[in-house]
Amino acid sequence: MDYLQKKIINHGTVINDHVLKVDTFLNHGIDPVLMKEIGKEFASRYQHEKVTKILTLESSGIAPSLMTALALDCELVFARKRKSLTMVDSLLTSSVHSYTKNQTNDISVSKDLFNSKDKILIIDDFLANGQAALGLIDLVQQAGAEVAGIGIVIEKSFQPGRKLLEEKGFRIDALARISSLSNGKVQFLQEEPIIGQK
Repeated sequence: MDYLQKKIINHGTVINDHVLKVDTFLNHGIDPVLMKEIGKEFASRYQHEKVTKILTLESSGIAPSLMTALALDCELVFARKRKSLTMVDSLLTSSVHSYTKNQTNDISVSKDLFNSKDKILIIDDFLANGQAALGLIDLVQQAGAEVAGIGIVIEKSFQPGRKLLEEKGFRIDALARISSLSNGKVQFLQEEPIIGQK
């Protein structure tokens, strides 16, 4: 996704060797044209997987997830970080540690939103240490549903999240894979082309 990479280069800010700020287009301010393209890309990768629902985490994952749900013609559910007054019974709950915020939150989804026949695509804005993805996977598994895969907008490939999830047997699709944020510069992982593709 060249458009996404250009956005990261031109509008992202490297805070340090581990933190990339993208709040002008992804997780505070939102570029709707970019979100539409992200949705189309995830949908093209999962169009044959019979996805019934998309699961994400509030709030940064909602925009790309909504566009993907529209493109796949399926439902979207987001896990809440704070329980509302209407969410008191029949909850699926997991704990997630945030590296950037250095805090642990319980995340919750109503049991009524999932069933054991669901095939769920998990989408999130970042993959670093994999803790948010593991929390979302836990919710899916508690519901007895199946994880179709994990779609990530930006992966920090120098952190252990992908390895952790792949070792557990999950499919990961990241649209931008960053190999380094050293010296204030974003370096993308140069992936080998798939055989048969130019």
